[in-house]
Amino acid sequence: MDEVKRIVADIRSGNIKPIYFLFGEEPYYIDKISEFIENNVLSEEERGFNQMVLYGRDASIDDIVSNAKRFPMMAERQVLVVKEAQDLSRTIENLTSYVNNLQPSTVLVVCYKYKKLDKRKKLYKAVQKEGVIFESKKLYENKVAEWIRKVLLGRGYGISPKAAILLVEFLGNDLGRIEKELDKLQLILPQKTEITPELVEEHIGISKDYNNFELKKAIGERNILKATRIINYFAQNPKANPFVLTVSLLQSFFTQLLQYHGLNDHSQKSVASALKINPFFVKEFQVAARNYPMKKVSGVISSLRELDLKGKGVGATNISHGDLLKELLVKII
Repeated sequence: MDEVKRIVADIRSGNIKPIYFLFGEEPYYIDKISEFIENNVLSEEERGFNQMVLYGRDASIDDIVSNAKRFPMMAERQVLVVKEAQDLSRTIENLTSYVNNLQPSTVLVVCYKYKKLDKRKKLYKAVQKEGVIFESKKLYENKVAEWIRKVLLGRGYGISPKAAILLVEFLGNDLGRIEKELDKLQLILPQKTEITPELVEEHIGISKDYNNFELKKAIGERNILKATRIINYFAQNPKANPFVLTVSLLQSFFTQLLQYHGLNDHSQKSVASALKINPFFVKEFQVAARNYPMKKVSGVISSLRELDLKGKGVGATNISHGDLLKELLVKII
């Protein structure tokens, strides 16, 4: 993200602000900026006396202000990091008075995760004027594969489109979790390696042939043999392939397919934008649309909802998830 790079570049160049208010639904970038400040603003010798971490659940706004008003010891600055500041959401506006009268020798970092700060209120405007305010937005799943590619490129690795999509299918858009898996690959594989589905399967444990991505594709193509093989594999490995996740992903797929049928423009760019999917998947929807007309798609969505309830024990008892998966396949295809 360009804004993150700019913040980091400013700090590196010595343009350090007295307050950084980091908020939003995606914790990954909040953690990254906070960690960078913790590791780079003060020297290792200075941190012992001049760097402090407070947690929102254990501190009040008065505690934060009191510590922020302290003077550094044998250093130009002190760093005060407030983690989990969202626990102070009811009183966070009370920080405005401090922001209006900042201690210039303090670098205050507020990590306000999973919440938004009201842009109409005084605190937002005060921080915007005196320091850095950064909103960390959740990355849509159709953007995550490209994010993976860029992260790996920066580390000297390549990745095939299918391998990136496998990671997204398995890990969703949790950037922190994805990065941990990428770190594992980086420890094992030499630089300049092109990461393939086979390497993902070997080192992360995601089957390149038996996963929800391949099941969705097989169902879209009405490939009964392939879909049956995958469902039998899921039935034998229920912990690694939760029924509720499979139903949820298929329901999302058929809901998007219903939207596809309603589009006037079926070009790759238009479909990818309207459905918020990676362009890689557009062909999959084009094939599925030929196999499942709109009326059939509506019936499939209804069946998936019914099976989802059965999987949760509503209206069905002592039915294994394996049997429910087979029933799912019959009702869809």
